[in-house]
Amino acid sequence: MTGFRLLILAGIVAVPVMPQSRTFTASDLYRLRSAAGAMLSPDGARLAYTVDRNDGAGRPYSQLFVMTLADGGSVSFSKGNEASGPGEWSPDGQWIAYNGKLGDSFGLIVAHPDGSGAKLLSSLQWTNSPLPGTGKRFAWSPDSKRLAFVYAVPGPETAEATGDPIVITRYLYKPDYNEGLSHFNDNRRLHIFVADIATGAIRQLTDGTHYEHSIDWSPDGREIAFVSNREPNEDQFFNYDLFALDAASGAIRRLTATENAEYQPRWSPDGKTIAYLGTRRGLTDLETTMEDTHVWLIDADGRNRRELGMDIDNRQLDATWSSDGQWVYCIVEKRGNFLLARIPAAGGRAESIVADRGSVSSYSVGRDDNIAYTFASPGDLAQVFYGKPGQPSRKLTDLNAGVMAGKQIAAVAPFTFVSNDNKYEVEAFLTKPLNMTADSKHPLIVVIHGGPHGQQGPAFNFHNQVYAGLGWATLMVNYRGSTGYGQKFADAVFGDQNGNEAQDVLYGLSAALRRNLWIDRDRLGVEGVSYGGQLSAWLVTQTNIFKAAIPIAGITNLVSYNYMTYYNQYEQMEFGIFPHQDNLMDTLWQRSALKYVAQVHTPVMLMHGENDADVPIAEAEQFYIALKDVGVETVFVRYPREGHGLREPKHVADSIERSIQWYQKHFPQAH
Repeated sequence: MTGFRLLILAGIVAVPVMPQSRTFTASDLYRLRSAAGAMLSPDGARLAYTVDRNDGAGRPYSQLFVMTLADGGSVSFSKGNEASGPGEWSPDGQWIAYNGKLGDSFGLIVAHPDGSGAKLLSSLQWTNSPLPGTGKRFAWSPDSKRLAFVYAVPGPETAEATGDPIVITRYLYKPDYNEGLSHFNDNRRLHIFVADIATGAIRQLTDGTHYEHSIDWSPDGREIAFVSNREPNEDQFFNYDLFALDAASGAIRRLTATENAEYQPRWSPDGKTIAYLGTRRGLTDLETTMEDTHVWLIDADGRNRRELGMDIDNRQLDATWSSDGQWVYCIVEKRGNFLLARIPAAGGRAESIVADRGSVSSYSVGRDDNIAYTFASPGDLAQVFYGKPGQPSRKLTDLNAGVMAGKQIAAVAPFTFVSNDNKYEVEAFLTKPLNMTADSKHPLIVVIHGGPHGQQGPAFNFHNQVYAGLGWATLMVNYRGSTGYGQKFADAVFGDQNGNEAQDVLYGLSAALRRNLWIDRDRLGVEGVSYGGQLSAWLVTQTNIFKAAIPIAGITNLVSYNYMTYYNQYEQMEFGIFPHQDNLMDTLWQRSALKYVAQVHTPVMLMHGENDADVPIAEAEQFYIALKDVGVETVFVRYPREGHGLREPKHVADSIERSIQWYQKHFPQAH
């Protein structure tokens, strides 16, 4: 079994426990691992999953494992620190398809579940073009003889856009937000291909200048459902629709023609219905996902489109059918958690399946209704669990036993408060410091999430746990605009950036200070990534309460940002009109931190990825020089090979250590 290892434990061999600190330090990041991509085999006897690792030379990487549930033994589909996965089972359970290395070649591989018979079907080329919400990349035919896959081929602009000089003709000319290794869209188009498993022959089924992705093969083997944006100006009008491709002739039929966005189609077991994620409105663009996705159904002929998940006023993700077609499962964002629920396919009220505090990140439903899922609890990163609805689940992996042994885990406590305008009950999460005493006083760092349409919650947060080990509290506020609290709450930031949502953060801080007298008011810091970086920069122009600030990948000038980001409709979606219309340009400048830089007295350390196409580094560059002009103490940390936010573990660890030093430098000595 060249290239495979048999591991007689759940997932990976536990690291021997060595004497170590009882609290987390930045260097612990390199040893932490998390599980993802849980997928049960068709017979329910095996489980494919991936392990995400931080110990490589560059970015985190994943490795594919297949576990035999009867004895917990696992086969690894990687050698050393090679990347592999995720896996996709063939319907007969004889093969698993994945992306990995075989010999000296990388690409699409199929192998038997024990790792034998591995063969490379094709290289795999993706695109760096911004394509949000993509679904499955591989899809098996129901007879397990063919494998459909998505592959990127050069588009008509590729040659000129990679030449000397570089000639740009597309509106959407920058890469995806996390790419970080280049400055421009490669202009490659995603198309659907099919490989014959026995012969290795490959046939291209689609072509042209559009992108086809998120594929699923119909149970009768005739069609492949996919998602594509077929607008004539697709670079400027984000509008995914559903299509079905005839696997024999290549003919395409359209299933939806809406102004909504449709994502991730999945055929029902009987082939009569397609489940998918969709929005009710068009308030979703390449990045500004204000509109929650819900589970929808549509008949296979494109008729009778109906919303199945309307009973749940929260964002729904990753819809999947039960094996008998009676239920549609999905992940639901709710009050800082990611829960697993199921909805009767005939309509009706949803049932909670996994409702523990924390985050379900992937799941798979077996033919006997058993469920495997990956779950991050307040005490650990995601591990694999297995069980049946209504019964306790069994933990199958313990990937961080060696790191977690003897560690103290800081508690995370939720609380609510009333917003400044008395319109909303806002929830916040306070991570308490370790080693508190009856009369001890502790610093607090406000950690603001990005989006703005995202959420924070009680699931294990390594960064916050490091702070807790130093005796520092952290506060996370799910300000208006956050997901997990209903559509009205997510909409509440519309037209009001750096407005009342910023007040939510300050009101949350005020509530935490009033209710926890052990928080040291003289040692408060603020930080955040993306929109959290934007609010961090904005808040230090509006208040002097913070002794130090660390905006990461944040917008400081809403006007310049609009014309530099890869998704130039961001402000249009968040304010309802283009910046050049009406007086929005003036409003954007009024809501920009840069305008008020003379009011800053807080020391600021800016962090940014060199190749950030989402929030270009010029946003930090402007603010840095402006702060220098004002005379504010400021440092600018630039990370090479990084896009939006930091990915390389050594950069993440470095940012944590630098943040600690920045706060320690500017916090007064405790009395």
